Amino acid sequence: MTDLFHMLSDEERAFLDMLARFCAQELAPKAAATDESGAFVHDQLAALAATGMMGANLPEPWGAGISAQALLRAVELVAGGCGSTVSALTAHYLATDSILIGGTGAQRDHWLPMAAEGTTLGAFALTERNAGSDPADMRTRASRTATGWHLKGAKCFISNGGVADFVIVYAVTDPAKAHRGISAFLVPKGTPGLTPGRAERTMGLRGGHVWELDLDCHLPPEALLGDEGTGFRTAMKVLDNGRVEVAAMCIGIAQAALDAAVEWSKTRIIGGEPLANRQGIRWQLADMALDLRSARLLALEAARQRALGLRFSEAASMAKLAASEMAGRVTDGALQLHGGYGYTADFPLERHARDVRIMRIYEGSSEIQRGIIAAHLLA
Repeated sequence: MTDLFHMLSDEERAFLDMLARFCAQELAPKAAATDESGAFVHDQLAALAATGMMGANLPEPWGAGISAQALLRAVELVAGGCGSTVSALTAHYLATDSILIGGTGAQRDHWLPMAAEGTTLGAFALTERNAGSDPADMRTRASRTATGWHLKGAKCFISNGGVADFVIVYAVTDPAKAHRGISAFLVPKGTPGLTPGRAERTMGLRGGHVWELDLDCHLPPEALLGDEGTGFRTAMKVLDNGRVEVAAMCIGIAQAALDAAVEWSKTRIIGGEPLANRQGIRWQLADMALDLRSARLLALEAARQRALGLRFSEAASMAKLAASEMAGRVTDGALQLHGGYGYTADFPLERHARDVRIMRIYEGSSEIQRGIIAAHLLA
């Protein structure tokens, strides 16, 4: 692959080289068994922690302090190794980004070092059954009490929710203020009234579980993340980051599918010659590579804007939309190229196709991303 990441430092390149070896040797060989068993990726996250990836999204002094472009490539690599692992990892990033963006200095200093070391795992609880695409519809409420806050409601589809050491919960503190009446709360594991429901049975990412959460908690004043009424702003900034990471996840899985398709086309012999000798196959591979490269360039542009401290909501939505739609096409095309073998669990293509399907839905569906992009055009 032509070096699209030429702006990285020598230290970042060394980190990514190490991570690429780790993903190839430790994650990829276990991915099929994880998918089949459905076991949560505890061991994979613990191993990732030793590489520094659990805090790769955080600046110094709390985390690795790598650039947004290096983070993009790092998430790609983990995704190419194991979709379930990267889904749990990036959910953790949503939680720690919430603290980084919306928390107080004391909250950052207490929670972020542990999260970066991998000794605590985070979850991000925004979505509700009646408030997926529009957080202003959320029904979870937080009201002041003599001793702090009473948090009551329910969340759904919360990645890491049932195993996390802390959950960032978004709730309405002032219904009259709509978006400006939403606040965020840091709820540690074991808090009375924080009750995980069942883990959902999902089509893909089977080792990266999502849970329902029931909430009826009494919290101390310091559970409020930052200032009251700033939760919606924090969540939107977190989701901008997360959408670039979703793009990276899509690119990483699609790259693994394309790599498998290229290798198969070289080694699969039909009529006495490899598939790669057929013009139709060559054109199909070229179109897949073009699709993938285009999505990666959009993701790099979003990462560049993020690194410069610019507003990058539109770029993040474009990257997420393009990459998630691309990943569906490329993984399906790679499966098709493998014929009947691609449909079997002996090859990774059917798993890749299942894993990327959720990418068009979560952290803002494709329809939501189109709405965001159109709103920027019409502003």
